[in-house]
Amino acid sequence: MKNGQKKGIAAALVGLGAGAIAWWQYKRMSPEQRKELKSKVNTAGDKIKDTAKDVESSLTEKYDQLKGSAKEKVDNIKN
Repeated sequence: MKNGQKKGIAAALVGLGAGAIAWWQYKRMSPEQRKELKSKVNTAGDKIKDTAKDVESSLTEKYDQLKGSAKEKVDNIKN
């Protein structure tokens, strides 16, 4: 077994352990705590979605600007 494989297996085991602990803690939470956690997760998810949309629109704008600039340069070279 190579060193990289050992690290991958170790990381998987750590992740599995962390997941098991998180599940155990979730099961011990009161309904109010679960509701609060769900709300926090939903809020974080919404922020991630909004950020992704902002990045997408920013990239689209930048692409359109570059495309227009390149077209102008090509047109200037042709003339």
